[in-house]
Amino acid sequence: MSSVKATKKSAFSCEPCRRRKVKCDGERPVCRRCSARNDECIYKLNPTLSYTQRLEERIKELEDQLANAAKSPTSAPASSHSSPPAANAHDGPSQARPNAGEQSISRSFRGLKVDDKGGITYHGTTSFFNLPSDRLPAGSEYLAPTDTDLHRRERLVNNAWQQRALENLSDIPEPFQYLLNVHWCWISPMFSFIYRPAFTRDMQSLGSYYSHTLLNAVISHSIRWGQSDPATKRLLDESYDGGAVFAKHARGMLFDELSRGVCTVPTIQTLLLLSAQECSLGNATQAWTYSGIAFRLIDHLGICVDAQRYPGSVTLSDEELEIRHRIFWSCYFWDKLISLYLGRSPSLRQSRISPPQIMFDDSAEDDIWIPFGAEQSGVSWKYPPTTAHSASCFMSMCRLSVIFNEILIHMYDPLAQNTDAEVQECLRAQEPAFQEWWNLLPPHLKIDPVALPALAPPSHIVTLNCLYHTFKILLYRPMLTGRGKRDEGGMSPCRGYLVECVTSATAIITIFDLFCRTFTMNYCVLSLAYSVYIAASIFLLQVQASPDEQQALRKLNYCIQCLDQVKNISPVINSALNLLTKELAVVGMGLDMACLRQSPPPIPMAGPMYHNSAESRQIPLPSHPLFQPALNNNFGPDSMAMHPGVFETMSNLEPLSVRVGNLSQPFG
Repeated sequence: MSSVKATKKSAFSCEPCRRRKVKCDGERPVCRRCSARNDECIYKLNPTLSYTQRLEERIKELEDQLANAAKSPTSAPASSHSSPPAANAHDGPSQARPNAGEQSISRSFRGLKVDDKGGITYHGTTSFFNLPSDRLPAGSEYLAPTDTDLHRRERLVNNAWQQRALENLSDIPEPFQYLLNVHWCWISPMFSFIYRPAFTRDMQSLGSYYSHTLLNAVISHSIRWGQSDPATKRLLDESYDGGAVFAKHARGMLFDELSRGVCTVPTIQTLLLLSAQECSLGNATQAWTYSGIAFRLIDHLGICVDAQRYPGSVTLSDEELEIRHRIFWSCYFWDKLISLYLGRSPSLRQSRISPPQIMFDDSAEDDIWIPFGAEQSGVSWKYPPTTAHSASCFMSMCRLSVIFNEILIHMYDPLAQNTDAEVQECLRAQEPAFQEWWNLLPPHLKIDPVALPALAPPSHIVTLNCLYHTFKILLYRPMLTGRGKRDEGGMSPCRGYLVECVTSATAIITIFDLFCRTFTMNYCVLSLAYSVYIAASIFLLQVQASPDEQQALRKLNYCIQCLDQVKNISPVINSALNLLTKELAVVGMGLDMACLRQSPPPIPMAGPMYHNSAESRQIPLPSHPLFQPALNNNFGPDSMAMHPGVFETMSNLEPLSVRVGNLSQPFG
């Protein structure tokens, strides 16, 4: 017994014990060491939301097993021996004894193997690499995990902190260090393409999770944000052809790797970064092709399945499991975005054999985030260091993308031509899913459009909120143009759908304006610009239904001017602008873009954010005088002041050309 006590660890140590690097017994509310030293005992490292959800799922599953065992007493002895211990935190639904369906999957999937080139891959029973067999390996219906989530998380977090300390001591020359910092600040928290501890470590040792190809892709993708720094821009112009050399090297080395049959995690990460960059430039062919190869490669490497669930799989380290989980879900998220931008069917889907939606290393959650490289728009204020909340933001985005995947498939599939009944059923299923997602979203990730903070939160949190409202619009927008059925009383539900759409569209431009006032429009990512475009489609529908709707026209003008500025950064936005101006010309309301680019006299601001006091000098100026943040005071559905005829007129409109996917048509 004494040896057990000597090796027992607390999964969550208090802050004083963690700082002193001594073992904490984890007693609540005060551990014994703090009690003896009379220290303030504070616990900050709480279980992640995904971990808590998996525990809840495991409890429900065990309850179901007990209920089934009570109904079928003869099966109880067998299940009692095959079920893994309840104390193992990784034993969620995916770790339970396989049912008949999962056993059939196991018959065709023998787990991950090492191929003749030393890479990890898998092959089914129809391949050259397996003979068909209906027999499972004896005594191995599932692969029981050898460790708990808590211990795995503790090891990964400790390693991440150690690697961050070593990273700070490294001496990487400019402009490479500057552009890497741009990536970690503006890109990595949202997409999590690259696992930072492994990349920075292997960058020094030329390990397996680093490649020169990947480094060139990271730098090339970061140049757009790095151009704002004069010293970096000068270095790029003088020695690297303005940065174009990095993209050229990345593409050349990538295809050299593929021609040699090299298939590694850095290869996938390179493809994802190149896809995102080409998408922003409007190169649809390249963007779609790069992403498609990446999705094929995660299949080839077996990243698309939870390797821990199957017998005979290669034993993977904590870090390998973490990286594979992140790669799958970053690919899943990017699959939804690029399908959204191009109006095509998504490629990846989540199933019961997918890697779990969990991030063991959540150390980035407590990172301090500052807008690296961003020029402050005023001299009297400075962006304060802010908690990044990167881990919870990424996992929340993944859960939201699972919901949105259903909308893409059942409402916007250009090949399936979804029926009205299918669209209606999708609305009924996904509307409560959206509400549940929002209710479960941690408060530190929510932005309330009617009570904006003085400064925008980190950019990935802004993007998360704008995409949530964008997806809501895409859920309700088909109902505005004829697909919303009348109820038994002959009343159309169009009014409720319109309120939802206009509310979300106004929320998008409200949050976007806060982002631009804080960071400037130079740091706008493509997903934010797309959100503004979708908001513009709603205001355009309002203007078409009621040309005298001045509030809607003013918001539409705001969207158009913002998109006109963003097109200098992301040329693909030209497509959106052409569609909007074309539709306005049809109703005789053409916009003079040169006039819009001129700044009208400032409009007096109202509301608590803009009161005349000393504090107001610490708040950046509005990015756009056409848009009054005072609209926030009229944000509620009851005070939108829309023309009464808009509701009925809009239900008779045919869908405009402003639809998901039309960004792709005029691509160059």
